[in-house]
Amino acid sequence: MEKLAHNYHALRGLTPYGTKFMGLVKADGYGHGAVPMAKKLEELGADYLGVASLDEAIELREAGLKLPILILGCTPALYAGELVQYNITQACYDLEYAKALSAQVQKGGGELCIHIQCDTGMTRLGFLCQEDCQDRSAREILEAVKLPGLKAEGIFTHFAQSDTSEEATMVQFDRFLAIIEKVKALGYTFSLRHCANSAATLLYPATYLDMVRPGIVLYGHLPDVSMDPGLCDLQPVLELKSRVGTVRQVPAGAQVSYGGTFTLARDSRLAVLPVGYGDGYRRAFSNQLSVLFDGQKAPILGRVCMDMCMVDVTDIPEVEEGSVAILYGSDGKGEQSVEMAASLPPATISYELLVTITKRIPRVYL
Repeated sequence: MEKLAHNYHALRGLTPYGTKFMGLVKADGYGHGAVPMAKKLEELGADYLGVASLDEAIELREAGLKLPILILGCTPALYAGELVQYNITQACYDLEYAKALSAQVQKGGGELCIHIQCDTGMTRLGFLCQEDCQDRSAREILEAVKLPGLKAEGIFTHFAQSDTSEEATMVQFDRFLAIIEKVKALGYTFSLRHCANSAATLLYPATYLDMVRPGIVLYGHLPDVSMDPGLCDLQPVLELKSRVGTVRQVPAGAQVSYGGTFTLARDSRLAVLPVGYGDGYRRAFSNQLSVLFDGQKAPILGRVCMDMCMVDVTDIPEVEEGSVAILYGSDGKGEQSVEMAASLPPATISYELLVTITKRIPRVYL
């Protein structure tokens, strides 16, 4: 937990005094465990939490979290009553949805806090904010925020290329500022304007506005491997480890695992680890990735199974049943980073490797 605290303070140090901080804990806290991460962020002084769905938000409320929670994804208007009941803020992405939310809230009573979502170039959700759409969208946003039962606290957008293109990001940012000004000219001012995701928090201070929304960087990973690690002193929060189930002597010529994709060229000692793609350890790692034993690399041989994988410890004689293998992380003598694993073909991103670690793997918080 001290690494999460370290990253939080490092990111807070980038923002001016008074800038609010939304910590994203969607996808089970990027695989780290949403409730423990959220509780730590609340303790550290975060102002808001961000999730993707109603179920994620309710999980936090039922765990005792008091911070404001914004659902960034779609929640059917039918569940407006639950949004009000649990005091959850909902992203509102078009006028028809706003009207549906308003109608449902009026049936059940109360008031629903919303943040207006603007599509400035992500092409996913939001009022269209390209230059030829802005006047119409400003009028629709004004109509939405005046609907009964809705309290329009904030307005936000999401950058599509903030980790790779400053030009594209500034186009989106300019569109966002323009729509805010157009709505203001029509008579409505938002108290929270936010657009800075992880990459923008590191790269573009101009985009901080009233609140930043760090996600992957909170957990110690850069949004893109090409980014300069010197932008912020981040520490990976998670290490993935497994203990050796057994060690077997296997003769030369034996084929290892499903499909016989690896044939032993020598008599070998194979350590069996009780972790596989059923735990989120990718099948694509087969015959490509290594694990660490006290700084020494033991390559995965053969295909990663659903529940197990085999690694070659012939040259690491001290490995025995119960020895600890580091799958992602560092032991001070060597490192097996999530980014390194993600770069193996077919390449993916650190986000995917983290969020696909399944519930079968227990989380231990230190």
